[in-house]
Amino acid sequence: MADHIHPIFDRLVSRNEKELFLNQKAKVFWFTGLSGSGKSTIAEAVERELFNLGHLVQVLDGDNIRTGICNNLSFSLEDRKENIRRISEVSKLMVSAGVIALNSFVSPTNDIRAYAKSIIGDADFHLIYVKASVETCEARDVKGLYEKARAGIIKGFTGIDSPFDEPTDVQLILDTESETKEESVKKAVTYIKSLI
Repeated sequence: MADHIHPIFDRLVSRNEKELFLNQKAKVFWFTGLSGSGKSTIAEAVERELFNLGHLVQVLDGDNIRTGICNNLSFSLEDRKENIRRISEVSKLMVSAGVIALNSFVSPTNDIRAYAKSIIGDADFHLIYVKASVETCEARDVKGLYEKARAGIIKGFTGIDSPFDEPTDVQLILDTESETKEESVKKAVTYIKSLI
């Protein structure tokens, strides 16, 4: 650590005090899956339900993050890793503030997800796989990204010309091919409520 950096974490109001104040346990629920799998849609609905139940919760979404804190990064695997590092550090700050974070990111490889978990910590990191095949996601193509990737306009697009590893260390699977949005949201809320 540089000589001129002096962290003050030990002098701040503790996470425990903040969690008691908010009447919740802070955690990071990391939604991973292909573009078009339903990650953001589910995370947004879960946020609303938890908020309506009295919880302080924040969605961190790939598109939103890339317009701000990560707007200088490309979609190369190296920059994706830096994207995840920044998100993970922000998530740690959320947790220390007693906030429940719902993170919606493709985070395409098991290595990248393990990296996020190593930063956030085992006890606070919960991986939720929003599962849908490339074919299903491409048929949905909500943002028109698969069409652009197939046309070569977007390079390094996950599932087309960049890899997506099936998650191996997952706590919950939401299969959006066989479940309705409402079923997936209910499963996610039930799981999250058991931990917060």
